[in-house]
Amino acid sequence: MPKINNLRDVYIEQLRDLYSAEQQLIKALPKMAKAATTPELAQGFEEHLEQTKGHANRLEEIFEKLDEKPTGKKCKAMEGLVKEGAEAISEDASDAARDALLIAAAQRVEHYEMAGYGSVKTFADLLGEEEAAELLAETLQEEKETDEKLTEAAESINVEAEKEGEEEEEETPSRR
Repeated sequence: MPKINNLRDVYIEQLRDLYSAEQQLIKALPKMAKAATTPELAQGFEEHLEQTKGHANRLEEIFEKLDEKPTGKKCKAMEGLVKEGAEAISEDASDAARDALLIAAAQRVEHYEMAGYGSVKTFADLLGEEEAAELLAETLQEEKETDEKLTEAAESINVEAEKEGEEEEEETPSRR
């Protein structure tokens, strides 16, 4: 791995990390969509998959202009976040509870991406990479919008998960 000597090197290294993150997410989102029991949530994951492919394409465009390759780094943070999403899928949970788990995992991903895109956009601004900064700002905005959509979905799904829990308690006689 080459030595990181300056802000441009940091910028490229962080862009590669985000590219790896997006590639991992492209593989994970179809599984999350399949596991979602609420049609709106499944559709949301499918829409975010298409958006994520667009994010990867934007990064490829930035790398092309930098005359650099997007590969060569594995985003270990996204690897961990994807594993958490896989755990949510495999939990023994009611439908609404599983959807609530999936939303929580997805929001962790969005917050990680927002942090990453915010950083590289700042680097692009400082380096005078105006076109890249615009592309990165566009992606950052889309990540924020996805997070907001997940929050909206959580508001109804979490209530449903709570109701399922109350119904189960009523059905299970307590031992006193």
